[in-house]
Amino acid sequence: MIERLSKNELTDQQIAQETSTDLNIVRRTLFTLYEHHLASYILERDKETGWMLYRWNVDFADIERRLADDAQKLLSTLERWLDSELNTIYYTCDNHCSRFTFDMASGNTCGYEFVCPVCKENLYYDDTSELVGTMQGKINELKTNVQSIFYPENLSMFELAQTEQE
Repeated sequence: MIERLSKNELTDQQIAQETSTDLNIVRRTLFTLYEHHLASYILERDKETGWMLYRWNVDFADIERRLADDAQKLLSTLERWLDSELNTIYYTCDNHCSRFTFDMASGNTCGYEFVCPVCKENLYYDDTSELVGTMQGKINELKTNVQSIFYPENLSMFELAQTEQE
């Protein structure tokens, strides 16, 4: 698809025909590329049918910066989630219907009094240590990959800092 788009402006139907790809997959892919500012389109009316046509093209200028920005946004989101897991006490029932903060579970804000509002089972402390450990590992792995892919000159510095921590 991308090879075809890099040479010509094509409609989604032309791309689907030329690549033998389902039209819905082509459209989904094009709109995903568009959302990430990697594709653009020109809207025009078909003179024969009167239907609106999207003529697509791709633009990979500055793709490394865009990918690095997306990776940084993902890291920030994961780090906020990790912070929430580290700094919040959660309660859940044996059925894991939902998780509740201490204030909610105890009844201070919602009146649950350590009883699940969904299944009516008792709420218990939700030990998140395994989740926290997994998240920390994945965040470190992502940081390492982002560093090595987008900033190779910084990789040796990052590895040195990790070695010193161990």
